[in-house]
Amino acid sequence: MKCNRRSVLALVLATVAVCAISGRAYAATAEDLNRNAAQALQTLYRSNPVAAKISTIAKAVLVFPNIIKAGLIFGGGYGEGVLMVDSKVVDYYNSVSGSWGLQAGAQSYGYVVFLMNDSAVSYLEKSKGWEIGVGPTVVLVNEGVAKNLSSTTLQDDAYAFIFDQQGLMASLSIEGTKISRIKR
Repeated sequence: MKCNRRSVLALVLATVAVCAISGRAYAATAEDLNRNAAQALQTLYRSNPVAAKISTIAKAVLVFPNIIKAGLIFGGGYGEGVLMVDSKVVDYYNSVSGSWGLQAGAQSYGYVVFLMNDSAVSYLEKSKGWEIGVGPTVVLVNEGVAKNLSSTTLQDDAYAFIFDQQGLMASLSIEGTKISRIKR
């Protein structure tokens, strides 16, 4: 019984932590979200020239400017973003994740997914929610991967970049994340 109470307490604490700080993850209006996404892209491009190069050949770009993640054994994350085609916002999405295991802390970060082909864009638009790791192949780009990317080596469906991390949390991943269309 003690184990169950601890698990419930941990879940409640994680939920409270996400709710308490998630006000930063919600954009008040579509215009705010559009502006935040544009600023997030500029931040990414300044810090990662490879992302700027990939953006010139991507078919579409999913931008989540601020994801809030918190956890204590059980954890969760949430943020809202935009889908851009030819630098214009065409739709709105949310990013929801859940996790469990040895974890404690809270953090915020942004991430961008460059959709490289029509198939990946079509999958996102037609699915009732895209779970990263299911469907199009997504490569999480870190410094090591970025050094080896060029226009001739870009063979996967999508490339994701995580940036602007703040806070303390043991791990960071977009695996297990579900992206769903929202109305704005």
